[in-house]
Amino acid sequence: MNPVGHVQNLFAHVQNNLRTFYGWKVVAAGATIWACTAIVWTQGYSNLAVVLKDLDGEFGWSNGFIALVFSITRAEAALLGVPLGVALKRYNIGTIMRVGAIVQMIGFLVLSQMQNKATFIVAVMVIMAGVTLAGFLTITASTVSWFERKRARALSFGTMGFALGGMAGPVMVLGFNYFGWRWTVAVAGVALAVIIWQLAGVMGVRREDIGEPLDGLDPLKLTNDKRAEGVQDNHFTTGEAVRTHSFWMIAFGHGTALLVVSSVMLLLPLYLVQDRDFSPTRAAVVAGLVPMVQLIGTVVGGYLGDRFNKRLIAGVAMLMHGLGLLAVTFASGWFFIAVFVVLHGLAWGARGPQMAAIRADYFGTTSFGPIMGLSSLIITVFAISGPLLAGTLADITGDFQLGFTILSVATILGFVFFVFATPPKKVPASAKAAV
Repeated sequence: MNPVGHVQNLFAHVQNNLRTFYGWKVVAAGATIWACTAIVWTQGYSNLAVVLKDLDGEFGWSNGFIALVFSITRAEAALLGVPLGVALKRYNIGTIMRVGAIVQMIGFLVLSQMQNKATFIVAVMVIMAGVTLAGFLTITASTVSWFERKRARALSFGTMGFALGGMAGPVMVLGFNYFGWRWTVAVAGVALAVIIWQLAGVMGVRREDIGEPLDGLDPLKLTNDKRAEGVQDNHFTTGEAVRTHSFWMIAFGHGTALLVVSSVMLLLPLYLVQDRDFSPTRAAVVAGLVPMVQLIGTVVGGYLGDRFNKRLIAGVAMLMHGLGLLAVTFASGWFFIAVFVVLHGLAWGARGPQMAAIRADYFGTTSFGPIMGLSSLIITVFAISGPLLAGTLADITGDFQLGFTILSVATILGFVFFVFATPPKKVPASAKAAV
């Protein structure tokens, strides 16, 4: 089936199930939040970085400083991941998301008024705290609790929201051009908070409270022959998961992928402007093409992830991440930019949903939040190191070539982690899965 046809079938499937299975409403709400967050913050920060880097503009800050601040926010998100994971087991997800909405709105308003580096750092740290509370871990924890056999598809559909938001990233640049970056940041931050507040009510509904079965399927009519590799009927505690080799191999593989992903998210517009003499608008358009292809990758990844080995999909994606970045680093011309966009976008889209799905398959969903939160501490070391290394080396050498090369090779070698990320051999003695 071609990707376009599968997208149409996926949307039709979701539409047909919205009235009968609440889980698809959770997916749609999460996708919407992801999309809006991608526009305003994920892509918005990298586009704002071009403004802050402009030597003829208001600030003229260095690549290293911009990458350092980005790295600080990623470290903050990682440190918040562990207590957030615990909170997700104890408190209502909707409440946590609404707190996040208020916190990040305050951060955006402070950012819109900042005049120096200190205020900038404080503002983005407040924003990141709110984005973490209402972002990836919270949305993913809610989603995986509703699905098992359709888990990769559900996560891929949610990730489509992130990709669609990334495609709309140039909207922020248009706002910068017509209304100024301060007004654009302030208005976008308030709008994002309102959207999250409204959808938090949907995300906060628990499957057990309304008596819905996993995937919306009658458990009496299911057989085990359709289950993914490593899916168990027993759930691991956080301590049990950490004592398995699978936990560490997945974490290191995930982290190695983010060497390239986090660097591209932050530095791609800067690279195109600084090393390739692109205008900020053209750079934003190219950056917006990556999530366009990522959208196709999420469709393919969701379709394949529930049918084939998730480790194989992730491993192939690692090779594509690295080769794509090498292509745009060493070759000139639009053809090689297109090669990078296609390889990196497909890899990002196909691999992303597998990262949460494989953890839920291997360790269950009872302690998914704490397990994922603890994993984030490891993953973030890589996510921080990538852009910090590339940005600092760019300031020293005058271009991004050396830094991007190191990150590309490391990501390609990270393929090995997923080869060894086999399912845990021991069955945990802790609580059994709810049905």
